[in-house]
Amino acid sequence: MAHQLAMRKFRSLLWPWLGGLAVGLSLQPASGGEAAFFVAVSAGDYDRRDTPVRVSLPNGWRHFTAMQAPGEPLVPLQVADDGQSWFIVPKLAKRETKLYGLKVAGSPTNRVEVKRQSGELVLSIGGRGQALAYRAEKLAPPRTDIKPIFTRAGYLHPIFSPSGRLITDDYPANHLHHHGLWFAWPQTHFEGRAPNFWEMGAGTGTVEAKQVAEPVSGPVWGGFLAYHQFVDLSGPAPKPALAETWEVRLHNVGAGARPYYLFDLASAQTCASLSPVEILQYRYGGLGVRGNWLWNGKDKALFLTSEGETDRVKGNESRARWCYLGGVVDGQQTGLGVLCHPDNYNAPQPLRLHPEEPFFGYAPCQLGSFSIVPGRPYTSRYRVVVFDGAPERVELDRLWNDYAHPPKADVVMPAK
Repeated sequence: MAHQLAMRKFRSLLWPWLGGLAVGLSLQPASGGEAAFFVAVSAGDYDRRDTPVRVSLPNGWRHFTAMQAPGEPLVPLQVADDGQSWFIVPKLAKRETKLYGLKVAGSPTNRVEVKRQSGELVLSIGGRGQALAYRAEKLAPPRTDIKPIFTRAGYLHPIFSPSGRLITDDYPANHLHHHGLWFAWPQTHFEGRAPNFWEMGAGTGTVEAKQVAEPVSGPVWGGFLAYHQFVDLSGPAPKPALAETWEVRLHNVGAGARPYYLFDLASAQTCASLSPVEILQYRYGGLGVRGNWLWNGKDKALFLTSEGETDRVKGNESRARWCYLGGVVDGQQTGLGVLCHPDNYNAPQPLRLHPEEPFFGYAPCQLGSFSIVPGRPYTSRYRVVVFDGAPERVELDRLWNDYAHPPKADVVMPAK
């Protein structure tokens, strides 16, 4: 409501000088001689910097490729087929509103690229190197002593820091079912059986990567849609229990004095049959993150939660808006923070922090059992920031606020 009132006031002040602003920006009018239109971006209660913003553009205006505020450089605009359009706000002060005019401009050379490569999707930002990869197909494990039952796909690994340091691990010797950044449930009930989709060595459940839609590369973000199945192996024949969609987007931000990579993961799980899947109360289950093998041991990994907890024993089963995991690689501190969206089930979700290994996970099932039922998707959203150097609570809080409470963007049409 407060945002709507603010926009009404903004529009009332806008019309007397809107025409002059349009001329000053040299905006291209729409086809048919219609007046140009603008996008108003309001910061809300937080200072903004390099913030991804989404706006829905009307039909007929989706050919624009850039935006520009008065006296500022062009900002690339990336328009999806459904009209949802993305751009990056370089800077916006708390409670400030800026008016951007829409333009047609040449394609910028600095893009987020997504390329298929040897059973993986590799995501990179032009001039900055590879940020992460998605394992789209089952590939040979890194060691010959790993049994085939542990082989899987449908996860993110490797994840790199901006300096190229390896952040994640895959098939670690002390937990073969840990895979970079992944999603699974350990304790479930399905049609009277108890498949375990997390500990694949049990042989009662697995997660299969089924398909990847055509990946998207662009000036604002690059990403893909992937489709998984949680398959029950404990019955007379394998049977899919859950169908899962992953949407992953790497944003073209973080090229400043302290570089970082920023990407989003959205998971939607639906019943693959008419039978519900009960997720049982347990100490872990949901999103898992496995850090570099170098960080094994009680004193090798650094944890930090949004509540300021650095003790992994005290932080275990605490609830947090974000959690950082890092350690030293090639003589330098590096790591990642995972931001939990406030709309997630049981948010702020409880954490599982391993007492000796570089592992943490968001485990909503710690607070009790729940069911995924037909016709009601179970959705989870997380944003991941990867950076070199020690973690800074102020910066991680800033990024979480951008994610949880993004700026408001409204299409502003001149009155006829």
